[in-house]
Amino acid sequence: MGAMRTVRVWDLPTRIVHWALALAIVGLVITGNVGGSAMTWHFRLGHLVLALLVFRLLWGLVGGRWSRFASFVYAPATTLRYLRGAARPGEHLDVGHSPLGAASVFAMLAILIVQVGTGLVGDDEIANVGPLNKYVATATGLAATAWHKGYGKAILIALVVLHIGAIVFYRLRRGKNLVGPMLSGDKALPEASVDVPASRDDLRTRGLALVLALASAALSIWVMRLGG
Repeated sequence: MGAMRTVRVWDLPTRIVHWALALAIVGLVITGNVGGSAMTWHFRLGHLVLALLVFRLLWGLVGGRWSRFASFVYAPATTLRYLRGAARPGEHLDVGHSPLGAASVFAMLAILIVQVGTGLVGDDEIANVGPLNKYVATATGLAATAWHKGYGKAILIALVVLHIGAIVFYRLRRGKNLVGPMLSGDKALPEASVDVPASRDDLRTRGLALVLALASAALSIWVMRLGG
């Protein structure tokens, strides 16, 4: 493989949000299926996911180099070249999120936003009402709940399964460890790839992340309190 060098790809805030979202999704599926008193935790986890999503959207604009959306929004032609194994020099499509990985990220963010939104306005006509339900029509709340518990949950679980399957595929068939870099933040790259910039991950960056995280949490708490 030749000489390798280590590059910081995933900054600490990105890694924390990634794993926090993963754990929260597992908890949401479990508590949603259990129902009853577990729904208290379902709502708490839902508000946690709201805060994490707001933070991730903001961090996608000002975060580390490879965490910014601008680094993994690919044109269709770029994606086709990637699928054909014909990436151009300097594109670095496998450093951060690859085109397929980027599609997975955006799909996951989209379905989570929809799930959180429908949960906030939902009403199961039993004992669980979202904090924003009073601001929508009754029919809208019922339709939101039906989606949230039906197609929305199914799509979310399918995306999680595909995500895990992709990790296993890259590990077994291509010899690439996608989990390790998301734990340590660092990725081993060929020594020749000296033009690959590292993500900034210093105290100043983490301080900014803390401010954004607190603001995101405050927004989520405010939304929660709208329900009375």
